[in-house]
Amino acid sequence: MTIAVVDSGGANIASLLHALQRLGIEPVFTADPQVIQAADRVILPGVGAAGQAMLTLNKHGLIKVIRELKQPVLGICLGMQLLFESSEEDDTELLGIIPTRLTLLKKKPGLRIPQIGWNTIDCLNADPFSDALNRKWFYFVHSYAAPVGEWTLASSNHGQAFSALVRQSNFYGAQFHPERSAKAGAKLLKNFMEITCK
Repeated sequence: MTIAVVDSGGANIASLLHALQRLGIEPVFTADPQVIQAADRVILPGVGAAGQAMLTLNKHGLIKVIRELKQPVLGICLGMQLLFESSEEDDTELLGIIPTRLTLLKKKPGLRIPQIGWNTIDCLNADPFSDALNRKWFYFVHSYAAPVGEWTLASSNHGQAFSALVRQSNFYGAQFHPERSAKAGAKLLKNFMEITCK
């Protein structure tokens, strides 16, 4: 099985690659459209600003490529956010796969923005991707979030409910970092590797 990890210009890719290697997978870190199109699974990671990530994807000619992928695709953290239509962050147009807008987490007394740290998720819809993950703890780092909608497999809460796991057809997303989330994160990555898109 070939796993392509898309070079979207973010940092901290090594921890994701190592997490996949611990599962016995040798991923290919690439911005080559042909390698991405031919892969059995595609992972779109991301750390940083949405606008810069979209510029990087555009520079590599990957926006249309990603939108047209038919194999399972997993967006992680900012990579998940890129799957949506747009973001309040610099009023950025995103990939448009999930039809809603990301908004800044609401500031409330005692809550830090960005959310940095561990939080649980609540599974709302049964799916092989979220199997055995209800109420598990995951590591989050984010300021912007997607609302809960028909695309939401699991939600979390940081002063407000937001989408923690999403699915739209063959596109999946995790707002948290599975590669930093111990056994629960490894289980999520394993679930993704076992998905079959019909």
